[in-house]
Amino acid sequence: MFPAQDRSFRLFAFSGIQVYLHWSWFLVAIYELMVRRERYTSPVWNVAEYLALFGIVLLHEFGHSLACRQVGGRADEIVLWPFGGIAFLATPQRPGATLWSVAAGPLVNVVLAPVLFGVTWLAKTQGLLEPYPNLDNFLYDVQRLNLMLLIFNLLPIYPLDGGQILRSLLWYLTGPATSLLVATVIGFVGIAGLAVLALLRQSVFTGLVAFFLFSSCLAGFNRARAMRGGG
Repeated sequence: MFPAQDRSFRLFAFSGIQVYLHWSWFLVAIYELMVRRERYTSPVWNVAEYLALFGIVLLHEFGHSLACRQVGGRADEIVLWPFGGIAFLATPQRPGATLWSVAAGPLVNVVLAPVLFGVTWLAKTQGLLEPYPNLDNFLYDVQRLNLMLLIFNLLPIYPLDGGQILRSLLWYLTGPATSLLVATVIGFVGIAGLAVLALLRQSVFTGLVAFFLFSSCLAGFNRARAMRGGG
């Protein structure tokens, strides 16, 4: 259940990688800006925060794409949509190549963490927070969003990065089919937890994320069964 490029429009290209924006991105952007309108004294900061979020997402996806190319794979397109971003990769079917292609995304967030902290420290030492009171909240929120994206993506839920990293590590021991099967079964458990969280918090967004992950995890589970000759 990936967003199709024919319902997206091209933003730009970098290093031969085409970046697209899905039309539904704007719907969620409007919703999120309305929900967080009390966070800042000016809506300009809300827009800046949302753009910063997807700037981080885009860097994350470029991490996947460039790492995939490094191991001999193909990576030509990235689509940004409400739930984040998707790098379309054709990774060599080797556990090491898959592991590096997947792990490079979260590593971008790890590198960004001290960079964002340094920017915040510099803003404080240069006295920029007093004349721009919204800047403090903005820098804090961007750091928090980067950390949240890192933690969420490392959850062992297939097809999140954590689930794919788990599958790649298991691949060394059990082969491509069994590793995918085990990773998706573990993923179903995690998705059930997200669904319960969505109900407890009455969060439509969390519920939609859980539904998307379930659909993708189910597709991976069926592919693993087919690879094992079980259907």
